[in-house]
Amino acid sequence: MRFYNNLTISQKQIVWAWIFLALPVLFYVVIRFYPTANAFVLSFQEWNLLGDRKYVGLENYAKLFSDPVFWKVFKNTFMYLILGTPVSLVLSFIIAYHLDKVRFMHGTIRALYFLPFMTSAVAMAWVWRWFYQPVPIGVFNNFLASFGISQIEFLSSTTNALPSVLACAVWAGLGFQVIIFMAGLRAIPQSYYEAARIDGVSTWTVLTEITIPLLKPTIVFLVVFSSIGFLRIFDQVFNMTTNNPGGPLNSTKPLVLLIYDTAFNGFNMGYAAAQTVVLFTILLVVSLIQLRLLKDS
Repeated sequence: MRFYNNLTISQKQIVWAWIFLALPVLFYVVIRFYPTANAFVLSFQEWNLLGDRKYVGLENYAKLFSDPVFWKVFKNTFMYLILGTPVSLVLSFIIAYHLDKVRFMHGTIRALYFLPFMTSAVAMAWVWRWFYQPVPIGVFNNFLASFGISQIEFLSSTTNALPSVLACAVWAGLGFQVIIFMAGLRAIPQSYYEAARIDGVSTWTVLTEITIPLLKPTIVFLVVFSSIGFLRIFDQVFNMTTNNPGGPLNSTKPLVLLIYDTAFNGFNMGYAAAQTVVLFTILLVVSLIQLRLLKDS
C-alpha cells in the first residue's frame, strides 16, 4: 500500500490499466498462445490421445512432405484461395457500387445480401447440396432439364466438385464484403465526385482514379480477411461431401479437413499438429505477402 501511495497519478493509472487488462490478457494467453505453442511442440512428437507422447523429431514433417495426398490437398487449398478471393471481391464490389446508388428499398436489399453471412454454414451447405443433386431432386439440374440440357454432375465429378463447393463459400461471405465495401464508399468525401463532375470527367475515370484508389484500405482488409477465410475453408466442404468428406478422390479436400481427418479419424495427433503448423505458416506468409504487395502498390 505504501508503494502504491508513493506513485504519481500517471503511474497509478498505468497500474489500474494493467489490473483491468490482466484477466483478458491471461485469457488470451491460455486460449491462444498456449495451444499454439503446444501444437508446435506436438508436431515433433507421436501421440494417439491415449498413451504417452513420444519424441520423433522431424519424422512427422518428413512424412508430410512425402505424402502425395498432402500435396493434392495443398493444391486444393490454394485453388480455393486463388479462385475464391478475386471472384468474391469483384462480385462484392460490383454489388456494393451499384447498391450504393439505389435509394428505393435500400435497407431491405442490403439486409437480404447480408442474410447469408448470418446463416449457419452447415445449413447453407446442405441447402446447396440439395441444389446440386441429380434429377428429379436437384434444383439446378431440374432447371437445366427444362431446357433439354443434360444434367451436370456437380459434386460427384472431380472437375466440377471444387468449383461447386467454392460457389457456396463465395455466396456465404458475399454479404459481409458488400457491407464493408459500402462503408468504404460512404467514407469517400463527396467533394471529389463534385469536382470530377464539374470537370466533366467520365464515369470510368472517376471509378479508376478516385473510387478504387480511395478504397485501398478497405480492399487491403478484405483481401487479407477473405484469403484467410478461403485458406481455412471447412464447413462447406465437410457438409456438401459428407458421404465422402473431401471427395471425390480428395478433389475438394482442403488442409483444414485433412487436419481434422488425421486427428479425429486417424488419432495421429503429432502428424495433425505438423499439418497445423504448415497451415499456420501458409496463413502467415500469404497475409504478409498480400500486405506488402498492396502497400507497395
